[in-house]
Amino acid sequence: MTTVSVDIVLDPVCPWCWLGHRYWLRARELAAPVLTETVYRPFQLDSAVPRAGSDYQAYMKKRIGDDASGRWKQMREHLETAGPEAGIVFNFDQIERRPNTLDAHRLIRWAQGQGLAEPVVEAVFRAYFEERRDIGDRAVLTAIGEEAGLHRDVLDDLFKSDRDAGEVQREEAFYRSLGVSAVPCFIFNGRFAVSGAEAPETLADAVRRAAAQPAETE
Repeated sequence: MTTVSVDIVLDPVCPWCWLGHRYWLRARELAAPVLTETVYRPFQLDSAVPRAGSDYQAYMKKRIGDDASGRWKQMREHLETAGPEAGIVFNFDQIERRPNTLDAHRLIRWAQGQGLAEPVVEAVFRAYFEERRDIGDRAVLTAIGEEAGLHRDVLDDLFKSDRDAGEVQREEAFYRSLGVSAVPCFIFNGRFAVSGAEAPETLADAVRRAAAQPAETE
């Protein structure tokens, strides 16, 4: 049976990405018996955030101003309504830090190599939006990785350096060069993309479409 490769380009501080990820987990079930292979790809919505992070409320105030159009308010209301239906709790008012997500992407990359990316991605999202933990803090990320099954001593050694930081940044640059400018973005068999937190049914249809036109082989 054909296996559909799905690259999910995301950022752990993007609430739409968590919603989209939950939709994707449901979409895989809907697309059965088609098999899928998920690969998580990095995207930093704002790489200029200091590595130590920024105060969340001050950051958002600078980012959206007084939100005269009410766009963020509408988006937030939608997320807070859609979240519980997907098993998500967004605690926007209680988030204290807006982290730089480079280290979180490094953790996801390492977890991917161990077959643990999915639980790590979910745990990072939950830590930030629901538990209000600072996912820019390497101690927090180490704990998340250990809870998912990664070895703590290995993570400690990795986080003592900037190992794989360059690879994460180059991978992000590659997807930007392909035209990815917003996340989540789902790329099916390297042929076509679905952007945004689309409904599970839409993503499942994309899987079936991709299965009908498999990825090119060299």
